[in-house]
Amino acid sequence: MVQAMIRRIQRFDVLVTLGCLVLLSYFAWHAMKGPRGYDFLDTLHAQSAGLIADLAAEEAEQHRLEAKVALMRPERVDPDMLEELARTQLELSRRNELIVRLHD
Repeated sequence: MVQAMIRRIQRFDVLVTLGCLVLLSYFAWHAMKGPRGYDFLDTLHAQSAGLIADLAAEEAEQHRLEAKVALMRPERVDPDMLEELARTQLELSRRNELIVRLHD
């Protein structure tokens, strides 16, 4: 009777151990090869690096545009910027200048 009980406990221990191994292997497979596994993580890291590079380029462009806008503020007009805008937008020039237009 005691030996039968010990065998039953041992059998139960073996079944629990096998069940745990099956679950562990299931989760390990999904961590390695599943749709959200390490390969997907590598893809996310690559996308993140690309987006960080894009963000840096966009921030540089934003700073360049902010600096250009700061030159056009009414309280602080840059004379060179004003002259460039007058020449390009209003097509103004000085009296002694010769303007040659090239048509596309």
